[in-house]
Amino acid sequence: MKLHDGIGGRLQAFIEAQPMFFVATAPSGPGGHVNVSPKGMAGTFVVLGEHRVAYLDYHGSGAETIAHLTENGRITLMFCAFQGPPNIVRLHGQGRAVPASAPGHAELLRLFPAPPDTHGVRSVIDVAVERVSDSCGYSVPLMTYDGDRDLLIRAHERRTDADLADYRRVKNGFSIDGRPIFAEATPEG
Repeated sequence: MKLHDGIGGRLQAFIEAQPMFFVATAPSGPGGHVNVSPKGMAGTFVVLGEHRVAYLDYHGSGAETIAHLTENGRITLMFCAFQGPPNIVRLHGQGRAVPASAPGHAELLRLFPAPPDTHGVRSVIDVAVERVSDSCGYSVPLMTYDGDRDLLIRAHERRTDADLADYRRVKNGFSIDGRPIFAEATPEG
């Protein structure tokens, strides 16, 4: 493993070339569940500087990342080479979720040069990167990339803004550990 002063040059090129990355967060204290989520889709991740990155967080089946970031801000992003030379890059830092309804959300969206449809974005995850490392990745399998799935974008195209607000309230209202995520949350009945 090698520590780096920041994201630049070779590391930035590597990160931006990966079609998929993983996000890990955890609640504070000894209880609760650690969460790891795969992320993808071209245009949904951006390096904003040597110590800052962001990604688009679309409505989905859970919202653990938002719950954990609200509680303690801890986040790790991991990028693996599934093609070419082996490598794993980890970005450790403090993140914040900026919901679609929050001030500053539109400004953050403008930092993404070529996002897919942003209608279904529930928040932008903005990360202040505190630690940058890479390691060998010798055991990561070689896999081919056939392309992005468009199912999430198509699913959100069918929903109105009111439908998405209702989805957040009912489906994304609480984490799996019962932590409230969005102010308009109600228990799923």
